[in-house]
Amino acid sequence: MHYNWNWGVFFQELPGGGEEYWQLIVWGIGWTLAVSACSWVIAIALGSVIGTIRTTNSPWLVRFGNGWVEFFRNVPLLVQMFLWYFVIPEFIPPLKSWVVRTDPAHAQFVSAVLCLGLFTSARIAEQVRAGIQSLARGQRAAGMAIGLTQPQVYRFVLLPMGFRIIIPPLTSETMNLIKNSSVALTIGLAELTFRAREMGEYTFNFFEAFTAATLIYIVIAMTANRVMAYVEKRVAVPGYIAGGGK
Repeated sequence: MHYNWNWGVFFQELPGGGEEYWQLIVWGIGWTLAVSACSWVIAIALGSVIGTIRTTNSPWLVRFGNGWVEFFRNVPLLVQMFLWYFVIPEFIPPLKSWVVRTDPAHAQFVSAVLCLGLFTSARIAEQVRAGIQSLARGQRAAGMAIGLTQPQVYRFVLLPMGFRIIIPPLTSETMNLIKNSSVALTIGLAELTFRAREMGEYTFNFFEAFTAATLIYIVIAMTANRVMAYVEKRVAVPGYIAGGGK
């Protein structure tokens, strides 16, 4: 079977006129990057807090952290996306009123960011917990011995070392978050996958549309990968993290 690629389709005008299809894809990239960036901030902040409290001596904090991780990690992402956009506003009148009044794109964006941020925070929390618990117990004891309080031990001793250890899995989570942003198309957010599908439906050039989307996802994910690799190299403790000095 021979397929005649038509890359010129990206420079054709939309049915309504004015814009061209490549602009449609660029708008989708913008939403994808915005959702991914905002979700990542929420995920890293909440994940760090939840992961840290799971290593404390407080049974209640540990149980809360465990419950958070198990809930968000075990409910499918697609289900969570629908819950945030369709279900939760029905139980919170002010939120429902805002969703009705605001631009649908804004409501979709907020729902997608919250869903992806909380879903990813559970995964990052598990990594933070593992990073802290992988450190020698002597580091905590040494911090307490020199007069540091428990919060200070976490701030100045455990977390700086723990985060250095978990940069590789954090890199994978960052790349997964970028790819998971495509699930937002199910609630109507016009991100990259949504725009590629839209272009395919308008022109029937699905191969070109989704090939372009695939390449763009690869470029975005690999850029994040290289940035995290640079960070890992810059913050590595010589002789402590394998391969960190390379």
